[in-house]
Amino acid sequence: MRAQFVLSEIGVGLRRNLTMTFAVIVSVALSLALFGGSLLMSDQVNTMKGYWYDKVNVSIFLCNKSDAESDPNCAKGAVTTEQKAQIKSDLSKMPAVEKVEYESADQAYKHYKEQFGDSPLASSLTPDQMQESYRIKLDDPEKYQVIATAFDGRAGVQSVQDQKGILDNLFGLLNGMNWAARAVMAMMLVVALMLIVNTVRVSAFSRHRETGIMRLVGASGFYIQAPFIAEAAVAGLIGGGVACGFLVVARYFIIDHGLALSEKLNLINFIGWDAVLTKLPLILATSLLMPALAAFFALRKYLKV
Repeated sequence: MRAQFVLSEIGVGLRRNLTMTFAVIVSVALSLALFGGSLLMSDQVNTMKGYWYDKVNVSIFLCNKSDAESDPNCAKGAVTTEQKAQIKSDLSKMPAVEKVEYESADQAYKHYKEQFGDSPLASSLTPDQMQESYRIKLDDPEKYQVIATAFDGRAGVQSVQDQKGILDNLFGLLNGMNWAARAVMAMMLVVALMLIVNTVRVSAFSRHRETGIMRLVGASGFYIQAPFIAEAAVAGLIGGGVACGFLVVARYFIIDHGLALSEKLNLINFIGWDAVLTKLPLILATSLLMPALAAFFALRKYLKV
């Protein structure tokens, strides 16, 4: 097969259906940009999970005098010195517990003032209204229920709280957004495939006389189909290149510069450039193979002469 003939036919086909080719490029670019974005979102959520789940604590809040008057869990009164010592002793014996830190009411009040000093409520609080607590670091964040079962409802314990539950709600929201992006991506891929098939149909119909003559003089089916498949592949590859550009530009301006989220949100461990660069070959390969396969199957029907 002469490469010059195939290349010339590709150029002719792209020029004849310029509007539809442009539509294919745009739809492929948008769908694959969403595809790459959803993959990067998954990586970001997993990175955040690994970072934050390693830092979460289980907190055992102890009853104070105010709780004894208003909270049913503290109906037996404020926590005693003996109860605190027993709680700490029991925690130290549990295999799931990696580290235990005690926070006094004065320390809790100080931390509250540091974080919420501008709140109107802060001026009305006093240290004796704050709760003493034990902050427990687990060797596995999934073992929260072990602590809850052992201490929830015990005398002197007001509540057992798991910070992982708060993070689970956040990550659930992020995962929901990610699945929504994947759903939009799937619809865009369907639109892109339909455009590719229609473009191939129009191109095949506009050159049916030429392909008929080629068939009559003994040209093979692959020789006839190759220019059409290559046209779709080239258009898809251009769209894939645009999608890769979207991802690179988005990573650069959203995280590193422009919005500079990496500087403004220091508490979030953002994915690095390696995560982005590893997705680009997959996007380019998909942009090349998807249109080529769609064109191949469409041509089996529309190039019969």
